[in-house]
Order: sequence, then C-alpha cells, then structure tokens
Amino acid sequence: MNMNDMMAEIRDANLNYLMLAQQMIRADKTCAIYRLGISAEVASLIEGLSNAQLLKLASANLMLARFRFDDSAVLGMLTSHTKERSLSQTHAAILMAGQPVEEIH
Repeated sequence: MNMNDMMAEIRDANLNYLMLAQQMIRADKTCAIYRLGISAEVASLIEGLSNAQLLKLASANLMLARFRFDDSAVLGMLTSHTKERSLSQTHAAILMAGQPVEEIH
C-alpha cells in the first residue's frame, strides 16, 4: 500500500468515525459520551460540526479514533471466546467505564 492509498484509508476511517459519532451524539448524548469515551465538551463540538467541517477534520493525516484500552487484560476480555463471554465483556465494560474520557487540551 502506498502513502496516497494509506492517507485515503485514514480519511475514510475518520469520516466514518465522525459521522457515526455525530449520529450517536444526536440520538443519545449521554450514551454516546460513554460509548465513545469522550468528554461532554468534545461531544458538543462533534455534534455541532457542519458537513464541510467533518470533511476537513476527516482529512487530517492522523487517525482520529483510537483504542480506548492500553491494557492487554481488557483486550483479552473483549476477544475472549469462552463460555462466559458475556461476563467477560461486562467486566471489560466496567473497567473501561472507569477510565478517564478524552478531553481537549
């Protein structure tokens, strides 16, 4: 994959993420804040973006979405294929809910 292809893929991923985030925030802001792991301030900013602003932001040369967990234990719980998968996912959700949200610096 060349650099132009990679940048196009990043732009597409960013645009999809931003559009989904905006829809989630407009449908249920509190739930979206939890599911996206963002602050209320960031949620309000995303909610108010115009289509042109979404496109401009999506064209940044970096991924806007990131993994919310740096802990391999949480990743293991989410990818577990055991009989108690729903219990593992619930436990992972509880751990992730305790993590700080992303904020604007």
